[in-house]
Amino acid sequence: MEHKHKLILILGLTLVCILTFLFFVIFLCRKRLAKHESKDIETISKCEEPLEIDREDLIKFEGGEDLTIYDILDAPGEVIGKSSYGTLYRASLMRINSVALLRFLRPVCTGRIDEVVPLVHVLGSLRHPNLVPLCAFYAGPRGEKLLVHPFYSRGTLAQFIRDGNGESLKWGRIYRISVGIARGLDYLHTGMQKPIIHGNLKSNNVLLDRRYQPYVSDFGLHLVLNPTAGQEMLEASAAQGYKAPELIKMKDASDETDIYSLGVILLELVTGKEPINENPTPDQDFYLPSSMRKAILDNRITDLYHPAILLGRSNNPHPVSEESILKFFQLALACCSPSPSLRPNMKQILGKLEEIGE
Repeated sequence: MEHKHKLILILGLTLVCILTFLFFVIFLCRKRLAKHESKDIETISKCEEPLEIDREDLIKFEGGEDLTIYDILDAPGEVIGKSSYGTLYRASLMRINSVALLRFLRPVCTGRIDEVVPLVHVLGSLRHPNLVPLCAFYAGPRGEKLLVHPFYSRGTLAQFIRDGNGESLKWGRIYRISVGIARGLDYLHTGMQKPIIHGNLKSNNVLLDRRYQPYVSDFGLHLVLNPTAGQEMLEASAAQGYKAPELIKMKDASDETDIYSLGVILLELVTGKEPINENPTPDQDFYLPSSMRKAILDNRITDLYHPAILLGRSNNPHPVSEESILKFFQLALACCSPSPSLRPNMKQILGKLEEIGE
């Protein structure tokens, strides 16, 4: 009988020990999970310990094969741009001695992960000499999402146009940048079975490398945003002067609305003027800033050219002909037609640019 009581006591103590151990393990796991979930990409600093994240959370594409999640989340970063839906960082990837462009998308601005990942795979497969490639994609534990791109040393086309260093007044630069942007957009529209609509084309979304080669960025980004964030993107584009007049909802963006935005960029390049959105009156047949509309109505188009371009200044090797600039300007205006059916398509635009360059 005494032996039986001892056995029951031993079993009871053993059970208590096992339950205590299990509770302790559960407590540690919950504490670690809470600590893990409290982190956000925007608050991770260099001094913090690496997150315990499965490497499978990082989706890698061509050019991002050597990246790890720790390279990205531990990278010292400098904020170089902000929008209503995210933040842009210039990040130093220390282990591989490289610089990357990191785009953080806020959780409340993006779609569900099961909707976003298939779209990300499509965007990550696109490769063209005039498109900014997507090298990797990360989805965090709180719904945050991060896109990894190469970094381009000369910044945006908007900065290039307005920095006043003379390079933006060289016709050769203007022409080659225009052709590069058009080729990148043409690939998006016609290079695959199903067109990719950019949706937010503007000079701030064209990047330049050290040789002034243009790379179109942010294409298809509206596809991974939720409808509210996509509409906010459209409203920002409208305020900056790039929105086609017929475009009411971002979901209705099309080849034709992209071409309108391209026309505005071409006008920026040849005039050096920042576009300003102004609603046209019913009797006006174009959708442009008032100063530009008045010059066109008065048949004073040459007043809009930057004089250094027209006269061949700023170290241009040869003076550019007024006829070439006039054809370029007319092409830009055609792209900005208020009627989508009257805008040229990308093949026609490239053909016209080749004709101008002859």
